[in-house]
Amino acid sequence: MAGRRHHRRVLIYSHDSFGLGHLRRCRAIAHSLVDADPALSILILSGSPIIGSFDFRARVDFVRVPGVIKLRNGEYVSLNLHIDIEETLAMRSSIIRHTADIFDPYMLIVDKEPLGLRGEVRDTLQLMQRRRATVILGLRDVMDDPEALESEWERKNVVPALSDYYDEIWVYGLPQICDPLAGLQVPASVRRRMVYTGYLRRNAVDPVLTPELQEIVAKPFMLVTTGGGGDGDALVDMVLAAYEHDPAIPLPALIVFGPFMPPEQRIGFAARAAELPNVHAITFNARLEALIARASAVVAMGGYNTFCEILSFDKPALIIPRTVPRLEQYIRAQRAEELGLSAMLPEERGRDPRIMAVALRRLVSQPPPSSVVIPGLLDGMPNVNRLAKKWLDRGRGARFPVRARVGA
Repeated sequence: MAGRRHHRRVLIYSHDSFGLGHLRRCRAIAHSLVDADPALSILILSGSPIIGSFDFRARVDFVRVPGVIKLRNGEYVSLNLHIDIEETLAMRSSIIRHTADIFDPYMLIVDKEPLGLRGEVRDTLQLMQRRRATVILGLRDVMDDPEALESEWERKNVVPALSDYYDEIWVYGLPQICDPLAGLQVPASVRRRMVYTGYLRRNAVDPVLTPELQEIVAKPFMLVTTGGGGDGDALVDMVLAAYEHDPAIPLPALIVFGPFMPPEQRIGFAARAAELPNVHAITFNARLEALIARASAVVAMGGYNTFCEILSFDKPALIIPRTVPRLEQYIRAQRAEELGLSAMLPEERGRDPRIMAVALRRLVSQPPPSSVVIPGLLDGMPNVNRLAKKWLDRGRGARFPVRARVGA
């Protein structure tokens, strides 16, 4: 192995049990890191069933582990395999551990879940610890309501893992907007390892568009995005109802249902959209950021990636956050509205087509996020590049001794 050490390696773990958020964030980080370091190769471990729909830069590749999905009752089931969830998790854990063993990274970045889905990364964390590889936990700006997160992490026994395994915790946001670990009793040593990077700026690459879609995006339009779409039915229904109530809303709408919206819902919404001259709908585009860059305004649920894109492309936005199963989107949207970065409409109010139509009309005159000056707001990518370089340049012996971490 010593002969290949000139080419540095980073492994990124993304559990991806639902939606696109984790995968899109990890992919954006991987692309930024390889752009900054020509001697770096990155492998992404993901459970996303549509990871192959995305393009990846040179020196970035992925390994897909068997997918799982979280039901509304909180239980996990295998996504495609008709086998027991425990067998699926055992396979995932084995693939993750053996991939890390052979790939032998200098650095492991774990996205959001400190121990992985149902603890599936623990063996890999211990392997990385023995090899003295740097281990990073990446957290989005908002995790959940503090009480809910405390209960969840206590049940999963997560807090000790922050001390036992992680060299640094990168928070992809700013403390003046949110502290993702607010309310949690974490050791001071863990707090000292937290670094706020700022939000992750996104770049746009022109997507492949049908002639019809090219005609739509050539003129001013409002982009309506549900992210993955698995829980986006309420947002789409509200937008359609608003245009049905008020067909003269100034900006026409382009609705992106998302790849995980159930087919029966998508078909019903598409039929309603076809009846509205000012509304167009598509299922999915892997380069959604390019559509956001072209839009005059954005209507969204306010997931982390979409929020980053709203900021990056400086778009007036209306956020209608979900509140189940997490308050993450609501907390982010509420704070963004307080700061003047975007507008928010609670779902219960948006269900009134008159109120929704008025909110959509206001987007035409709403100031963009850049009207508010927040230092470091979009410095996330260069800061992540800088932090990664710091650890990679130090080599394997750089991490703090295991004895200093366990029980810290």
